Amino acid sequence: MRKSAIALALVAFIVAGCTTTPTAPPALDLPPGTGADPALERWWTSFNDPTLTALVDEALANNLDLRAAITRIDLARAQVKLAQKDLYPSVDLNVGANRSKSTEVGPFPLFGAPPTTNDFKVELNASYEVDLWGKFRTATRAAQDDLLASRYARETVRTVVAADVSRTYFQLLAADAQLDLLSDTLKTRNETVALQRDRYQGGVIGDYDLAQAEAERAAVAADVAGAQRAVAQFESALAVLLGRSPREVFEPKVSRDVAIVRLVGVPTLSAGLPSDMLLRRPDIRNVETQLAAGNRRIDVARADYFPSLSLTGGYGSESGALKNLFSGPAVIWSIAASLAQPLIGLKAIEANVESKTATRDQLVVTYQQTVQTAFKETHDALVANQTMRDALVAQTERRTNLERALDLAGLRYRSGYSPYLEVLDAQRQLLQAQTLQILAARDVRLAVVDLAKALGGGWEYKTAIAGP
Repeated sequence: MRKSAIALALVAFIVAGCTTTPTAPPALDLPPGTGADPALERWWTSFNDPTLTALVDEALANNLDLRAAITRIDLARAQVKLAQKDLYPSVDLNVGANRSKSTEVGPFPLFGAPPTTNDFKVELNASYEVDLWGKFRTATRAAQDDLLASRYARETVRTVVAADVSRTYFQLLAADAQLDLLSDTLKTRNETVALQRDRYQGGVIGDYDLAQAEAERAAVAADVAGAQRAVAQFESALAVLLGRSPREVFEPKVSRDVAIVRLVGVPTLSAGLPSDMLLRRPDIRNVETQLAAGNRRIDVARADYFPSLSLTGGYGSESGALKNLFSGPAVIWSIAASLAQPLIGLKAIEANVESKTATRDQLVVTYQQTVQTAFKETHDALVANQTMRDALVAQTERRTNLERALDLAGLRYRSGYSPYLEVLDAQRQLLQAQTLQILAARDVRLAVVDLAKALGGGWEYKTAIAGP
């Protein structure tokens, strides 16, 4: 009865060792897809802006973050090779020569034997641990999962780089447009100050109106300086994203079309949620494969509980004289097998299993957070994609009305019906409206960029699987 219980426990122990941890990600409560699956591999070309297309292509070829991601793929590929080495026997060639002298006056003298002897040896030694429990195969698959995860990480960087270049480019265009607007406004304010000074000297107006005109000019001049700073900062930021040299970052030269009209026309993307949302985002695929690798490593750690079978063998020749080393009588060989079952140190194995399990549990949370973030970004981008267009329409209407109000204010002032303060107020409101229209046009394009990024645009699944 006791032997039966021991045998039953042993069988249960072995069966437990043969079980594998599921590698699929946890099921989540996801919203249903409501839209078509858009083709967004090179979404930036939908803006029909050759300058933007050239800049994104340059960044995808030279960006340093992307190059670093590629080196991490090389590292993961090397780790796969390291994991695979345990699947095959190791064979070593050992060549040795030894000369030694024995004592002639010791307690056990060797009568008739020469005190000095030589030993020459050439031997091939092979060793192999049989993968009884699939530990090495599972470790190799985990390393392959890491390799695939590194490829998804590269594609994640690609999506971020393409989006960041596009965002920075549109922000630069908007800053250029603001600078042009403010420069033109400053010229107008200078002309106004000159006119008011002539009117002041002619006694038509007093000190107050002249001081107001000069103060308004100074305010615009300060805004011009701020716009110049913004342009310079966006240029250097874009140069960094493009992977240019430190000299080109310090002295950035970025070509672009600064026409304000280029900030208005934007492409239209699908307004729904793709049905294959979890497949479209490389960051989600990255965490999925990391999670699969983490589950496999639990099995690898658990396999240390069970016996290991090692095979060793050797073949070669050994002789006391070099001339006889490769003769028939000098041949030596050996073969052995050993079975080792851990008895002491099981707590260390248990701790390793718990460590791998905790790592897996952390990846589960990371996966949930990544999916959660993906749907939040998509929700916000879909909302922004519509509301920003509405805001642009409203800002354009406001600008048109304020242009008419400024004309009326100028007419009323010149006719003596209203003070100059009314003209200044109309000028300030129009400048603000013109600026907000430029920003609204920029935000419409940024919303398209954010939506394309949130939907996982900028990469191809086949590229990640078969990538370098």
